[in-house]
Amino acid sequence: MEKISDIIESIANEKNLEIEDVKERVKRALINTARYVYGENFEYDVNIDANKNLKLYQKILVVDNDDERLQEENEHFISLKEAKKIDSGVEIGDELTYELSLDNLGRTAAQTLQKELEYHIQRLVEEKIFQKYENLIGSVVFGSVVRVDEQENTFIEIDELRAILPRKYRIKGEKFKVGDVVKAVIRKVYSDKSLGIKVELSRTSPKFLEALLNAEVPEIKDGGILIHSCARIPGERAKVALISTTPNIDPIGATVGTKGVRINAVSKELKNENIDVIEYSAEPVIFLTRAMSPAIISSVKIDGDKAIVSLVGEQKSKAIGKSGINIRLASMLTGLQIELNTIGQGENQTKELGEEGLKNLKALFGDL
Repeated sequence: MEKISDIIESIANEKNLEIEDVKERVKRALINTARYVYGENFEYDVNIDANKNLKLYQKILVVDNDDERLQEENEHFISLKEAKKIDSGVEIGDELTYELSLDNLGRTAAQTLQKELEYHIQRLVEEKIFQKYENLIGSVVFGSVVRVDEQENTFIEIDELRAILPRKYRIKGEKFKVGDVVKAVIRKVYSDKSLGIKVELSRTSPKFLEALLNAEVPEIKDGGILIHSCARIPGERAKVALISTTPNIDPIGATVGTKGVRINAVSKELKNENIDVIEYSAEPVIFLTRAMSPAIISSVKIDGDKAIVSLVGEQKSKAIGKSGINIRLASMLTGLQIELNTIGQGENQTKELGEEGLKNLKALFGDL
């Protein structure tokens, strides 16, 4: 069976696999073929020596001279007496190995071996692809659109496989057609028994924004600036909190770029999504105050995961933002529930708005 060992290296090179991994799968295929040819009840082993010669061995168990299994004409067992003729040092329970010939197994066995090889090599290829894309979760990939189905799910060809961009993870208003080149972040990778490896993409995830900033801003890619947190309302607005790892780098200036060239490039990819960049602070009050920009905050009181933000009346609309976007993003960015209190009214604003005012506030805040 030297021919099998000769093609191991070519399989590895052709499929871009590790030689040792291919050897292991070839061994599995040979052992399964031996079970088909010689019997399921035997134990087998495969060895590839330094000269690339492949050897198949059958293991035989040493049993007591009076063992009943010896009467079954089962080649899996050998008496201690007979075994000692071969190796005087063996004991009951040891195993002897005999080389088996695979050179003249016949046409059926050869076909079985071919099927086993194809199966195990294909599984190895799939495992490597799965591992590759699992390691890329959160990374940006791009490819060409090959199909858009009735539910407006977009199928994108990326390297070895076809990924899916579900409609719900597409920025509002986006539409793609066959041939378009699309960027997205890998959101999820899973294996389906009937459909194989599935890679799910997203353009709405905060991770997509983070990955785009990493690609566009060298200081982020090099680790001079860290992204602490990121919040998005896809296609509308986003907030990003940054940390500089060295006093020589201005995190906001470096991320925005000269005349906004860097942040504008990222915004363009996100359908002109407005992106606010702020500097993170370990002090929750300072961090929240920055997150509420462009509103000017008078004071902040934090109690657990709740923050009571006091501000003058004319700053309220800025704090809430259009359709409640600003306050929602600030809450998402900081992880705090935000309650606004207008200075000069004594009571919390929500208590003085009246029934009509409460309806308007709910409309502004959405599902907060």
